[in-house]
Amino acid sequence: MREKGKLIVLSGPSGAGKSTVVFKAMEGREDFCFSTSVTTRKPRPGEVDGREYFFIDRERYDQMVDRGELLEHAEYVNNGYGTPRAFVEQRLAEGMNVVLDIEIQGARQVYEKMPDAVMIFLIPPSLEELRRRLEGRGTDTQEAIEGRLARARQEYEEARFYRYIVVNEVVDKAAAEFLAIVTAEHCRASDRLHLLK
Repeated sequence: MREKGKLIVLSGPSGAGKSTVVFKAMEGREDFCFSTSVTTRKPRPGEVDGREYFFIDRERYDQMVDRGELLEHAEYVNNGYGTPRAFVEQRLAEGMNVVLDIEIQGARQVYEKMPDAVMIFLIPPSLEELRRRLEGRGTDTQEAIEGRLARARQEYEEARFYRYIVVNEVVDKAAAEFLAIVTAEHCRASDRLHLLK
């Protein structure tokens, strides 16, 4: 019997390196996938329904919210976004580890609905390093960088419900820690007691 996958909720401040760490961890692995969200926004050129997002209309989105079909949902720039529960549960049943890269508010919604989710908070080694990374991107104004740093401090205060904290000082080490957490979660006695029968 194939082992059920784990739902991995990854959060952290902008600039912490979440995508970099996860893509490094997933290299050469076929047991991981990203969750595909639903959105009410229109597809951009090159986007494919079911790949970047499931593109749905507002009526369908509101129905999904009302029926509890989304693990988490939020409004952003007048469009709805959410994580479809059925998609996640199907992938988990297939043995896939499903990664959600989401904000703390969404993570809290997922945790309330699926308390066995693997909650990982990724941080840089310091706020000074976070500032350096944000400035190094060259994409934000100084005002935007100060806003992101203030938001990071706020997220640190709100992140106390996460089970694990990974420090991304060196990407390879952070990716190894991420994988070690997932491996340990798969070895939980509660998931394997049936093997002793």
